[in-house]
Amino acid sequence: MTSQLLLLLPPSETKSDGGSRVSTNIQPDDPQLRAIGEKVRDDLIELSSGDAELAAKALKISARQAEKELARNRQLLNAEVKPAAQRYTGVLYDALDAGSLDDAARQWLDSHVLIQSALYGPVSAGSAIAAYRLSYNSKLPGASLRERWSEAVTAYLSEHQGPILDLRSKGYVTLGPLPTDRDDAVWADVVEALPNGEFRSLNHFNKRAKGLLVRKLAERHDRITSLEELREALEPEFVVEHIGQQQVRVVVRPN
Repeated sequence: MTSQLLLLLPPSETKSDGGSRVSTNIQPDDPQLRAIGEKVRDDLIELSSGDAELAAKALKISARQAEKELARNRQLLNAEVKPAAQRYTGVLYDALDAGSLDDAARQWLDSHVLIQSALYGPVSAGSAIAAYRLSYNSKLPGASLRERWSEAVTAYLSEHQGPILDLRSKGYVTLGPLPTDRDDAVWADVVEALPNGEFRSLNHFNKRAKGLLVRKLAERHDRITSLEELREALEPEFVVEHIGQQQVRVVVRPN
């Protein structure tokens, strides 16, 4: 952990296939987080290797999705891996488009962004991960994912010395709430400003804006050590406003 800005992103339910190599490693560099991830992985493999109908229900996936997703989970001990920011797909990650960034921007992304995975825990954007299916509200045998991850992830985030901008969805925040003893760790509500002065947050818009926000910061690759410096770096496309304790509103200005 450093004194520079840390961005927290949610994962995506959808993932790309393939990868460049095979790995069985669970990625977080923290021993406690790695141990939790290994237990989650083993429980997920066991669940996905049993009754397919029960597994699909526990993972909250349809029967149509089950064949592909359960097969992915069963192969986690012998799966191809690729960087997390390229493994995840969907609106946010399409807007981020990490694969098209230049080397300097990719290095910034890898050292400033953690993605909160239900399987791996908080992993850097450049961490090599497999395709899998597990959501924050999936039900594995035994303790819930919130019970497994929450305390350890919060303790891990507490070690970070710089500002934290939390762009995770509320469900994934439960897997590791921000430390409450600091005012430079904030959760962001990303909204669109309407002509009548009101704000609107739509899922598609919200996700796309988050991806563009992270891409903008990566392309600038500034050294950001405070929320004030973050505000300056995001202008004029994004305006950061405090709205409560450990909460900010990020307003996307129209083009």
